[in-house]
Amino acid sequence: MYYPTYTRRSDPFALMRSMMRSMDDGNMARGTRATFPAVNIWQGDDAVAITAELPGVDAADIDISVKDNVLTLSGERKMPTLPEGAKWHRSERGYGKFTRFIQLPFAATDDKVEARMAHGVLRVVIGRPEEDKPKKIQIKAA
Repeated sequence: MYYPTYTRRSDPFALMRSMMRSMDDGNMARGTRATFPAVNIWQGDDAVAITAELPGVDAADIDISVKDNVLTLSGERKMPTLPEGAKWHRSERGYGKFTRFIQLPFAATDDKVEARMAHGVLRVVIGRPEEDKPKKIQIKAA
């Protein structure tokens, strides 16, 4: 029996089956993917620290730069090569080039930046310029 297209689209079970197929294929996640890489940022009196989750990214494939009050993280997570004859069963991890701009709470220079990578987490510490550090003001007795 033939059902016109508009009837199939209004069939709630067909819509549900289509949605389930999309979820199984990973298509639903593609439209709602979070910003990559995920970062945490905190600031102390002397510096600001940024950690970025970069699993599967080689440190040699990451570029870090600082200009004024913007830190730029860019790089590439390369897709792994499969052995000959193998096929993907499921591929949920994103691959390709990325760039992330992070607004800093102060202007910084690249000579005050230190970066380390361990266990897929990049940690960048940016020293605060002396002229920008808060200064304690002494109260004099009258």
